[in-house]
Amino acid sequence: MDDKNAFQVEDISKPDGPLTHVDNADLMPLPPPLNNPADEPAWRELTPAAREKYAACLDDTIVLNIPKPKNKDEEQALVRKFLDGLSKLFSKEDNWPFLRPFMLSIEHCAGCQTCSGACHIYEASGKNPIYRPTLRAEILRRIYYKYLKPGGKFFGKWLHGDIDLTWATVVRLAELSYRCNLCRRCAQTCPIGADNGLIAREIRKLFSQELGIHTEELHDKGTVLQLKVGSSTGMNALVVKDNLEFIDEDTSERTGMTIKTPWDKAGADILLIHNAGEIMAWPENPGAFAVIFEAAGISWTLSSELAAYDSVNYGLFYDDVMLARVAIKQAEAAKKLGVKKIILGECGHAHKALTVISDRVLTGDLNIPRESAFPLLRDIVMSGRIRFDPSRNDFPVTLHDPCNVTRMMGIIEPQREILRKLCPKFREMEPHGCNNYCCGGGSGFAIHSKHNFEDWRFKIAGRKKLSQILTAFADCLDPSIHKYVCAPCSNCKGQMRDMFQYYGLWEKHSILYGGLVELIVNAMADIKPGYIEWEWH
Repeated sequence: MDDKNAFQVEDISKPDGPLTHVDNADLMPLPPPLNNPADEPAWRELTPAAREKYAACLDDTIVLNIPKPKNKDEEQALVRKFLDGLSKLFSKEDNWPFLRPFMLSIEHCAGCQTCSGACHIYEASGKNPIYRPTLRAEILRRIYYKYLKPGGKFFGKWLHGDIDLTWATVVRLAELSYRCNLCRRCAQTCPIGADNGLIAREIRKLFSQELGIHTEELHDKGTVLQLKVGSSTGMNALVVKDNLEFIDEDTSERTGMTIKTPWDKAGADILLIHNAGEIMAWPENPGAFAVIFEAAGISWTLSSELAAYDSVNYGLFYDDVMLARVAIKQAEAAKKLGVKKIILGECGHAHKALTVISDRVLTGDLNIPRESAFPLLRDIVMSGRIRFDPSRNDFPVTLHDPCNVTRMMGIIEPQREILRKLCPKFREMEPHGCNNYCCGGGSGFAIHSKHNFEDWRFKIAGRKKLSQILTAFADCLDPSIHKYVCAPCSNCKGQMRDMFQYYGLWEKHSILYGGLVELIVNAMADIKPGYIEWEWH
């Protein structure tokens, strides 16, 4: 990979491309049983039609579908819009929520590359320099000082390094912002606190809010659909209710308990908000929440108000305006019902969006208490209100730490206390807790599969997590032994479902994935045994 290691920041402006190409031979080696490079699935090539229509000049992968400019006028218009948007990122009036940490990260990078050593994407790609966390910031910094700061054309090159701003620079920076999971492991390890994950997200925001460039999955089929229909899955409240009635019946039959989800119950202690994807893809998860809350005597409800029965908020990944619109809808539903607090189910990005970030949006009577389900679940399990038989979970279990739950919010021990109590063969991944690696589906990647991006998502973004899982189960890879990856996040489960299938982990090694609440219900002594069904779905 000598030619790839020779990449320089100035190369981002080259008129031709792609600038790099990752081959299977470049990738970080995997542990057994996937340690034979010959068994690595082949990369899918971009089609000639895609190369002809879209800007594919970064790394032979496309996620944004940016059309190639047809002429010089279109090229120049793209550059002008980009500069206008970039100036707003540095404006207090336009970027008051994130200006201060953004500026600190732009201005104070020491160039030590400590963050590169912490980045799963950089390591998994074979340390390809185009994926260094600092590169996006360096490109943005040079553009800002050269083209927007007074006197920049004279002093910018001397102080910060030169760069040419062309349409190729712009589209490559856009795609590069989607070669980061926004896991912020880089920020955690930076000795001076520079946040290159935040910078990648701010670049995405610039392109979305100012140029209308975003992925169809996050915007059109995500946030826009959620605000229009009520769910990013396309399900409206009636469909969700119908699905949950079926889930209630199935859960009642499987457990022996009578389960009926309470809808729009005024004055309940808790408004529970699920990721609606759970209802479609993993119905045993909302079913398990209902079992636990009913068994513990919790006063809870779901809301049928628009956008409030789906905790998804993809605006977190790309657009402040869209994030605020969804968060306000969710808070308004809680206010209307008069609940005491909102509890977020197993969805990592919903945790961060509706708590940490929405603190800047939800003020006055919309500032309703908002909490994670994990401390509540820990309190229920430890309280003695429910009898447990841990021998029902007598199989190897490891825990994946969703970035937005652990690294962003510091919720690390509650889920572990539960697993240590209810799972006799629980073992940690290494590293774990706030040092854990992203699943590879973070920042919305788990719902992106167009062109050949799915290969990039599994081979590079998810490679460190795949390695962690295989290492955690190294002593029991025999397919006769059922193994369970506890992944308490809908987005992470989507990534694991697709990645496990890609590498055949269920068929060849009986490695299943699922949530935390399923393990809790599976260990409950007073219901029918076998809530976890050992089958692929």
